[in-house]
Amino acid sequence: MVFQRTKPHVVLNPEEKARLEKIFRSGKSGEREYDRARIILMDYEGKGVNAIARELGTNRTRVYLVIDKAISFGVEKALKDLPGRGRNRAIGDDERSFIIKSACTKPSDLGYTYEVWTNRLLTEYIRKNAPEEYNLKDISNGTVSKILTKGNIRPHKIRYYMERTDPEHEKKQAEVLHVYREVKILREENEPDREMQTAILSYDEKPGIQAISNIYPDEQPDVENGFISRNHDYRRNGTLSLMAGIDLVSGHVIPLVEDRHRSLEFVKWLELVDSYYPEDSRITVILDNHSVHTSRETMRYLSSRPWRFHFVFTPTHASWLNIIEMFFSKIARSMLRGIRVESKKELKERMLKYIQDLNDEPVVFTWNWKMDEMPEGIMS
Repeated sequence: MVFQRTKPHVVLNPEEKARLEKIFRSGKSGEREYDRARIILMDYEGKGVNAIARELGTNRTRVYLVIDKAISFGVEKALKDLPGRGRNRAIGDDERSFIIKSACTKPSDLGYTYEVWTNRLLTEYIRKNAPEEYNLKDISNGTVSKILTKGNIRPHKIRYYMERTDPEHEKKQAEVLHVYREVKILREENEPDREMQTAILSYDEKPGIQAISNIYPDEQPDVENGFISRNHDYRRNGTLSLMAGIDLVSGHVIPLVEDRHRSLEFVKWLELVDSYYPEDSRITVILDNHSVHTSRETMRYLSSRPWRFHFVFTPTHASWLNIIEMFFSKIARSMLRGIRVESKKELKERMLKYIQDLNDEPVVFTWNWKMDEMPEGIMS
């Protein structure tokens, strides 16, 4: 159910609106008066409380208080503190340190079942566990939120990162960036003969692409309903794996779509690449550390084609260094998003047709991160 606001918006007459806009434009008023003027103006323009709080870096409670004062007492009194307000700060540095320390401790380490704090849960913990001399027994949710916001502490949010577990991360990263530097040189020189002698591909697999079919047909948008209407029920018809390498100089994509992505299928893709380029071409492939890339079957094939292929491996857990991921992101967001097919055969045909259409007008993906720091690479 969509949330419906029950509180009315602030209504301003022309004089009040002009007064608030003058405060906003001048920037000479005090910070408190300036922020309150912005809150009132944004509410008058119809913005929601959450949007106002995010834009001003404050909390919902403060926004509600300013709006309520403007509605109840008028704009002028909303810009100032009401009589009897403005008491001295009751929460000192020790109390703030306790609040921040509590927020930076996992709730599960303190006996709670929660993994992350909610504002209400954290306030409840502070009220119950703060030392008597801190006078935090009646602290409000809004005050806790304000202290955490000012300290840039967000214990309700999780930001993921990838630990560098590869001891040779920097070395492998430099090797990949040197190859990208080489690509840049080849494209700038624009020598057709040299391009044919040096092929540079970025390769990876995209497994588990589901062939899903509708049980009931979609209803297309019309005048009354501007969206595609789709029933929640669907049928699974299996999965496919897309193995693809993109030529970093020309933008041409060499795909292979199979049921699985074992060493057998990877060798089959290498054979496709081998047949695509002239016999005298040296083929450099940037790829990750998947076991099939160094398996016995793969090594046996590579030994049968000595000096033909050169593998450059990305560091462990660093797939973002591989340009092919940009292509996979593109196909996932455009062609595969919401796709419905009747069989794996249809899914395969549509993916290959999509890539063929791209190859008719190739798009060259470029790499810019840290390229200014890299000297010219050595030809592989």
